[in-house]
Amino acid sequence: MPEMTSQQIRAFLTAEPPRTGKVAFTARDGSPRVVPIWFVVEGDELVFNTGAETLKGRAFARDPRIALCVDDERPPFSFVTVRGEVTLSDDPGEVRRTAAAIGGRYMGAERAEEYGERNGVPGELVVRLPLAGARGVLDLAE
Repeated sequence: MPEMTSQQIRAFLTAEPPRTGKVAFTARDGSPRVVPIWFVVEGDELVFNTGAETLKGRAFARDPRIALCVDDERPPFSFVTVRGEVTLSDDPGEVRRTAAAIGGRYMGAERAEEYGERNGVPGELVVRLPLAGARGVLDLAE
């Protein structure tokens, strides 16, 4: 299976239409969890939002290690995985800005501010995952 270059990984993660990410983490009781997320790529980081009091938010605060997979469900079934430690921010301006950027990416630019207002509120977090731990496979069918 051919591996992606860093440029191919970035292109895959920022492709249109946008793909969802599936983030894996460990709950307080030690059980594994996987949930879908919307995200954007900013610089060398994959960025998404979550509530501070959600299962994810509490898990990330307790243990910042996560794994994430973004896949193309159509042939040739390529994917990118990222493992690393997240950083969290509850800065209101950053939360609103990223919520608008993410909403605009998935729902269209005309709805970006609507999503920024709805999701950029107190109690929400910005989650940043460095792309340094990213690996990608171009073609599972090969």
